[in-house]
Amino acid sequence: MNSDILNTEIQDFISDNLNTEPTSLVLRGSPFPHISIQKLVEQIEAKQKCKSKLPIWYAAKNIYYPNKLNIEQTSSEITAAYKSELVSGKSLIDITGGFGVDTYYFSKQIDEVVHCEINTELSEIVSHNNNQLQISNVETIALNGIDYLRSNNKNYNWIYIDPSRRHNSKGKVFMLKDCIPNVPEHLNTFFTYADNILIKTSPLLDISLGLKELTGVKEIQIVAVNNEVKELLWLLRKGYDNDIRITAANIKKDSKDVFSFLRHHEAAAKIELSQPLTYLYEPNAAILKSGGFNSVATDLGLTKIHMHSHLYTSNQRVAFPGRCFKIETVYSFSKKEMKALTKSQANITTRNFPESVKDIRRKYKIKDGGSNYLFFTTDHQNNRIIIKCTKPN
Repeated sequence: MNSDILNTEIQDFISDNLNTEPTSLVLRGSPFPHISIQKLVEQIEAKQKCKSKLPIWYAAKNIYYPNKLNIEQTSSEITAAYKSELVSGKSLIDITGGFGVDTYYFSKQIDEVVHCEINTELSEIVSHNNNQLQISNVETIALNGIDYLRSNNKNYNWIYIDPSRRHNSKGKVFMLKDCIPNVPEHLNTFFTYADNILIKTSPLLDISLGLKELTGVKEIQIVAVNNEVKELLWLLRKGYDNDIRITAANIKKDSKDVFSFLRHHEAAAKIELSQPLTYLYEPNAAILKSGGFNSVATDLGLTKIHMHSHLYTSNQRVAFPGRCFKIETVYSFSKKEMKALTKSQANITTRNFPESVKDIRRKYKIKDGGSNYLFFTTDHQNNRIIIKCTKPN
């Protein structure tokens, strides 16, 4: 960490050039003899990435930024704030600290937080930034988190782990055993020092595979932001061997859709199938990742259009974790019926349908956009249908 970067004139240069092309800056060279232009561009690019992802850091004075890869890999403020609400107690240790966004938010909920980061420069950066952000209850330790746990021999209410998904020889990985640290291998060690463990994993990790690698899983949280799944959170409890709760959360600008179910209830739930009724429902991305297709139907009193379409319907409108539409017309997928839709304008979605959106638009010359929504799908009698919808008032 080069503290000269924190000089006022250099900080002003960084702020003044946030919208300047990096290439042009490199060509001009550094106006400061003791700071290379590469270092300045690194600070500028990293700060740019924080504008929407980490607005508190972006707005604060004299924040020191690591390289932009560290910013890309860190949690956003939105997801960090969400996961901080899952923990409570006196103490938490983050053994894979990184840029410290998660620990910043944990410090709002937990009295004593330890941030372990093996990269000594990054640990120094986090310590400096915590001072700038006036965070006083986070201790930064520049050591391997597992080594620190063993050497310190202290118990915590929580251990938090965000394993690196970049393996030295395998490249980008998703299985927990291939990540660093290898959580399944060290799980017994972790439970020696804490009764509760919170693990963040890639949204691409298959839930059933994760459950095969872990023990003590009490709850799995699927966290989406604006209908894009960002991370899976695994809450483990020492000695827990009961049913697992799965929660699908989609965080929107002004609200949050949260739906929970028990895993064995999902397997046992009996759903009804029907033709499209008055309203059509499309689950959000978090529900789709959770696999709670039966639970969302039974809990909300909905019927399903087809067992494998994951589209739901009802006569009375209900609050639903996803999109809701008013059904206007149902067409059979035939040349005769498609004449009414050819050369029209509509938003198209396909579910359990043999043709792609691109092929449908090309074949029937349907322009994108407008106030109509067309769902090309299969009904419970295995007939190809098109459901024409509008957004309800």
